[in-house]
Amino acid sequence: MANSESTSNHYDCVVVGAGFSGLYAVYRARQAGMRVVGIDVATDVGGVWFWNKYPGARCDVESLEYSYSFDEGIQNDWVWTERFASQPELQAYLAFVADRLDLRRSFVFGRRVISTVWNSTSTEWTVTDDHGQTYTATYLIMATGILSAPKPHGISGLEEFTGEILHTATWPDREIDFTGKRVAVIGTGSSAVQAIPLIAEQAQELYILQRTPSFSLPAQNRPLRPDEIAEFAQHRDEIRARVKYKPGGINFEPTGKPVAAFTDTERDALYESVWREGAPFKFQSIFADLRTSAEANATAMDFVARKIRETITDPVLADKLTPTYPLSTRRLCLDTNYYATYLRPNVELVDVKERPIARAVPEGLELSDGTVLEVDVIVLATGFDAITGALRNIHIVGEKGRVLANYWADAPHNFIGLLVAGFPNMFTVTGPSSPGALSNMVVSIEQHVDLIMLALEHARKNSVVIETSESAQDLWATHGEMLANRTLFVTTDSWYVGTNVPGKPRVFLPYAGGVGNYRRICEGLVARHFAGFMPENDISLVTEAINDVFDAEGKSKFAHTALPH
Repeated sequence: MANSESTSNHYDCVVVGAGFSGLYAVYRARQAGMRVVGIDVATDVGGVWFWNKYPGARCDVESLEYSYSFDEGIQNDWVWTERFASQPELQAYLAFVADRLDLRRSFVFGRRVISTVWNSTSTEWTVTDDHGQTYTATYLIMATGILSAPKPHGISGLEEFTGEILHTATWPDREIDFTGKRVAVIGTGSSAVQAIPLIAEQAQELYILQRTPSFSLPAQNRPLRPDEIAEFAQHRDEIRARVKYKPGGINFEPTGKPVAAFTDTERDALYESVWREGAPFKFQSIFADLRTSAEANATAMDFVARKIRETITDPVLADKLTPTYPLSTRRLCLDTNYYATYLRPNVELVDVKERPIARAVPEGLELSDGTVLEVDVIVLATGFDAITGALRNIHIVGEKGRVLANYWADAPHNFIGLLVAGFPNMFTVTGPSSPGALSNMVVSIEQHVDLIMLALEHARKNSVVIETSESAQDLWATHGEMLANRTLFVTTDSWYVGTNVPGKPRVFLPYAGGVGNYRRICEGLVARHFAGFMPENDISLVTEAINDVFDAEGKSKFAHTALPH
């Protein structure tokens, strides 16, 4: 058990997760005078940054911004070393925060939550971990993360493979030496794009098994200069306030104009400047219509395709590495020497759309044409059951026996990504239909936790239970669907729409309205006495809060904020 104030297992609040969300939720709950416990299967804080220890793992948001804003001392005393922080530095940062705020004493580590059950009589949750320990609490905050549940790999016979099997999402906490080894990396998403160049430097042979190519931009990563750090610190308060209302929570001023407002030369010069800077969030939002117009998006696609062909001169290989879906409708990757890696003599691209993996065999992987790739190591970079997976993997039972996994079988029904009808006093940080997945996650996390704490303050002061209604959920779903359908996101199969997981309903999972617009709606809900947070609330007040921000066609009433970065 954590070093708690007493031996009782009854708390005001249970928080599941010890990443950015969980740490902040525990801190805020303690500040509010609540008795709180956090639970995490990991042996220490870090969340996704505890597990993703694969070679090259790093954030794709600049580290100065990918950090907490709530504590002045932490901001002053922690000094980032790189533009895009690596996994070791990110985990060290979260450990620093935990130490500074003495958060570990409120956590139980090495325990996986397997069930949470609501008791309508006692109006509390009973949480059970995999050691048989139970915890009861009035409030339950699920800070489980959006990319924390690896999806099933779907490879038959993998247990027959006699070599080593690694997964990018659960990388061992030890040095892995690929020197002299034959390696197969399955997948070319964000994790693989980061890992492949470093594995290739060591491996004797590297097979990269690709089904769908990714758009990737050069990170242009480098050490941060002291003057950059000082400049950010000088304007930090202004920047922190500004990004709260930016579409993606990023300090960036897009042109706010459509592609057609620029000549071809002007347009390409803007693409080139961001390409050289190394900024994927900026690249995909330079122009106002990149995510809504196929014609505008094609200019970005063509620019990246030309960049790929500048490196990959073999036209057949270049074609295989160049995506044909609209840019940013799948996660845009950030890399260091990814495309150049394919020029190495020890690297071979295997197109598993042409030759799917038939099965694993003792010596490696057999393809559909009978070819066997003989390898010593298989690296699974096969992605996540994103946004809803970690929640669905826990047996969450609400009122009248409603099971969350069953309730979400056709769609992830919820209100503003934080509340689910039939699950009182339960909150899902950066849950489905919130903007978290399309944003600087730390900005979204802080806003969501702050909103949850406002709701808990209201609930405790007024002796009410927080629970949304199905009518509020339906209204939010209709609003979110209208915004998503205005974009190109819905035209592409991706984890954004759940199609990477067999049997998962095809629903656009994030909120497409942007961080700033989402925040404004939430502020409107709070101002209307937490409209949508209790079943008895007047549903028209929710409509009013949305209509304050968006017109009937789903266009934002605030400049440059209709869509996220």
